[in-house]
Amino acid sequence: MIEISVDIVDDKLAEETATLVRTLVADQVASKITAQDPTLWGPAAESEAAIRLAWVSLHETSRPLLAEIAALRADLHAEGVDRVVLAGMGGSSLAPEVITATAGVPLVVLDTTDPAQVADALAGDLSRTVIVVSSKSGGTVETDSHRRIFEKAFTAQGIDAASRIVVVTDPGSPFEKLAADAGYRKVFLADPNVGGRYSALTAFGLVPSGLAGADIATLLDEAAAAAAVLSKDEDTNAGLVLGAALSVRHSEGAEKVVFANTNTSVKGFPDWVEQLIAESTGKQGTGLLPVATEGIDAPGFADAGDDATTTAIGTPAGPARLSSSGSLGGLFLLWEYATAVAGRLLGIDPFDQPDVEAAKKAARALLDQPPGAGTDEEPSLVDGPVEVYGGTGQNLAEVLRSFVASVPAFGYISVQAYLDRLDDASAALLRPELAKRTDFQTTFGWGPRFLHSTGQYHKGGHQNGAFLQITGAVDEDLEVPDRPYTLGVLQRAQALGDGQVLREHGRPVLRLHLTDRAAGLAHLVKAVQEVDRP
Repeated sequence: MIEISVDIVDDKLAEETATLVRTLVADQVASKITAQDPTLWGPAAESEAAIRLAWVSLHETSRPLLAEIAALRADLHAEGVDRVVLAGMGGSSLAPEVITATAGVPLVVLDTTDPAQVADALAGDLSRTVIVVSSKSGGTVETDSHRRIFEKAFTAQGIDAASRIVVVTDPGSPFEKLAADAGYRKVFLADPNVGGRYSALTAFGLVPSGLAGADIATLLDEAAAAAAVLSKDEDTNAGLVLGAALSVRHSEGAEKVVFANTNTSVKGFPDWVEQLIAESTGKQGTGLLPVATEGIDAPGFADAGDDATTTAIGTPAGPARLSSSGSLGGLFLLWEYATAVAGRLLGIDPFDQPDVEAAKKAARALLDQPPGAGTDEEPSLVDGPVEVYGGTGQNLAEVLRSFVASVPAFGYISVQAYLDRLDDASAALLRPELAKRTDFQTTFGWGPRFLHSTGQYHKGGHQNGAFLQITGAVDEDLEVPDRPYTLGVLQRAQALGDGQVLREHGRPVLRLHLTDRAAGLAHLVKAVQEVDRP
């Protein structure tokens, strides 16, 4: 079994962290977290913490799921069904994506409202497909849309849709009743006392991963081995060390945690830990902003300033101040403990998400408007295949320079691409290009996926972000059965709704709409390359 470890390269940081860890040990923080003591985060957080700490024992309580998942997988394979599609947002999709990528098994993840990306998933062999629909309540608009679309597609091909839909939800949820009434193939109930971002080892993480072929029993074994260490009130407890180190750096002005994978077999971990840290700590005007980069040589990591803590997932390398390494199951639990510890030290409740609902509410308000309403906004500039909304300048490069000038000192840029994660993958080039040319820490998120991840931090964390939204023309839209909107309309409402909320927080928002996605992205990347450092 691979042991978990945390290394602090910076001697000064190591000394300051050790001092703080001794206090945490004296206060028995590790054993109290393990005992699910809700008082650790103060009276205001106690009621929420009391129903959100069951993640500490999932390596034991999730064991009964293993046989159920294995039996369902065998039954499906006997019927020739071996293609797994996952419809889920936030914690319902991020952990399964990391688990299956690390295991090297295929899983089609739908955490998008882009019509082309959903159409691509529909174009697969439906005769071999089962869809896992994961939602704590069932009311998640993206996931509900996916379920409706796939149910119609199965039926259209003469397939019994109910036999191809597997549900993961909380007990007693409206979704549990809907699934029972519809006669869906199987309903897995997750532990209701675990929040979405801590749910990697619940049914939300295990069901789609296990059906796809990942070794989830070993994953729980890895977490069990880590739990034996993380529960101890000792100076060497990696969870205490990591949480304390992040807190020390934050107190010194390093409000950003910049990630890069190094020598590790774990794939895509920064994308999972991004939600855990941002949603847990980004509130009350404070918190830690996670920044996922392309590697230790990437802009933002290799040249990080004093406002960032460079952190390697894997062995220490390059300019990393911190590193954490170990098995995937161990890393899940390590970062959950560390985030809970950091929450205590930052003086916030690491289990609530008070600002997540704002963007959803704004999007719903736009969807409730009559068809065609709110679509008459005029661009301030049209530069080739790019329409500009909210910016100033004679061309796209000037608009971007003005946007960068709006970022406060030690602030950050958030690039938000409401596009197809597969066909429009070149949009991700915008992160390193902007980071290199502006010296600002720059994050990148696919919309609306990031709304269930870093969206909380954008509204509740340090208010020094500037937001670049990228939307694109929809060539072929998809109807959402029995709903008055299409996926394209929903995607647009989510972008505009979030932009509206960010503006209400006084933050700069620039929206660039690509009338031709491929040409627009090429034009945009070229314009970014003309942006100089401030």
